[in-house]
Amino acid sequence: MTADRATAGPRSGKQIGDETHFSGQQPRAVQKALGMLEAVAHLGPGTTAKEIATFAGVPSATAYRMLNLLVAEGFLVRVPDLSGFALGRRTAELSHAASSSGPAPTLHERVEDMRTHTRFGLHVASFAGGRLRFVDKDPDHEIIGIAALAKNLHANALGKVLLAHDERLLSGLELRRVTEFTLGDFDALYEQLRSVRLQGFAFENQECRLGRSAVAVPVRDHADQVAGGLCVQGASGRVTDEDRELVGFLLDCARQLTGLL
Repeated sequence: MTADRATAGPRSGKQIGDETHFSGQQPRAVQKALGMLEAVAHLGPGTTAKEIATFAGVPSATAYRMLNLLVAEGFLVRVPDLSGFALGRRTAELSHAASSSGPAPTLHERVEDMRTHTRFGLHVASFAGGRLRFVDKDPDHEIIGIAALAKNLHANALGKVLLAHDERLLSGLELRRVTEFTLGDFDALYEQLRSVRLQGFAFENQECRLGRSAVAVPVRDHADQVAGGLCVQGASGRVTDEDRELVGFLLDCARQLTGLL
């Protein structure tokens, strides 16, 4: 029996060496699969294969193959009319396990306490994988146009924090004009990002949605790397970058969240 196993040909993912060693394109394939799961989680049920491929930065042909695999493994399911995809049972199980253990409850509890000290909506976003994804939204202050925030990093405060600390994302960035106040000039954007790094916070005023403004600050991990952002949103003219008390409040809150993202 032992000899048979030793001389048997390769069996996908079953040999001891294969189970413990990544080589070639394997790490990249894992990253693509995770990015596609994140796309569905972010964009919601019914997300099409084309939308998933675009969000995750995966070629269409590769996306279709990987989607079939993720469906077969139970991480994704097709919606009833077969027009798109939704998260599957195995992904839900992982989400439940994550929510019932680890630092997530501590993060939520701390942010909930912080919300009692401000009249504005307070939200937390993760920057994992170079993508803006909300991980704790203020239940009393709905984020309108949430998909536009992730797609237009230059037009919102959290996106500017991400761009300021991951300049690789500037390559190929399109400065879409979401509103009449959206930045359309790269020189002006670079100056704002420089200010974000120097002052420690970013500001948006009606750049992604008319009537709304926001201030955001980075949240760091224990290695002092920017892992996400914390922001307040409110009516334009009420949330401003000149409100030093508000900015100080956010910076203090962000320090308390260090290592929790």
